[in-house]
Amino acid sequence: MQFHGTEVRQKALALLRGGCRNADVARRLGVPPGTVAYWLHKDRAERGECPGRHDPECPRCDGTDLDRAAYAYLFGLYLGDGHISHYSAHRVPNLMITCAETWPGLMDACEQAMRSVFPGNAVCRVRRTGCRNVKVYSKHLACLFPQHGPGRKHERRIVLEGWQREIVDAHPWGFVRGLIHSDGCRITNWTTRRVGGEVKRYEYPRYFFTNVSDDIRRLYTDTLDTLAVEWTHCARGGNPYNISVARRASVALMDAHVGPKY
Repeated sequence: MQFHGTEVRQKALALLRGGCRNADVARRLGVPPGTVAYWLHKDRAERGECPGRHDPECPRCDGTDLDRAAYAYLFGLYLGDGHISHYSAHRVPNLMITCAETWPGLMDACEQAMRSVFPGNAVCRVRRTGCRNVKVYSKHLACLFPQHGPGRKHERRIVLEGWQREIVDAHPWGFVRGLIHSDGCRITNWTTRRVGGEVKRYEYPRYFFTNVSDDIRRLYTDTLDTLAVEWTHCARGGNPYNISVARRASVALMDAHVGPKY
């Protein structure tokens, strides 16, 4: 076991008190993340900042305020690349959204949405090959994501509750943005035409959304309908899993409110 002296510990605590995240401090000082977390806990306890069990309130159970715009976006992310699990060694379940390293802006937006929806809970990022899992732990995850259940999402019904429908109706673009950021993309297609005897190349952008769940695709297309965005099924290999938005006016709407991943 490697021993870390008092000087290293004090440097770590100074960084933590300054707002640095545990993982950043661990990498900077070459200390295991678990050690940094222990130092932080001991420091808070010694300063009287751990008065008792942490038990944040829930908008559904306790009637506290919910950032509805942030929830619409986070809910879209959950339906695409998110899942809820409960490890036996942990006291409460966790919501995890997998974000590719290719899109750091998307990862930041995901983390910010989690912090806004769960202001009393800590949010962290767990590094994996080519991606990071953005996570939050809460015993109220099933309250805010009642679509959670056994099996994969496309193997069970995904139906909005009344209060979720109200949020999606009030913040449709946030919901669409979350779905695109999880299971969608903006690409540039091209084609050639002969004009005046000369072959010219034409490029045009389009949006794709791909999800195996019929229910989730329907939630996406129903929301596009309310936003006057034209869409079509784009079957590949006989599977109608792809939704395309290619009309110029509709792409312009998507660009104004969603845009490419970043």
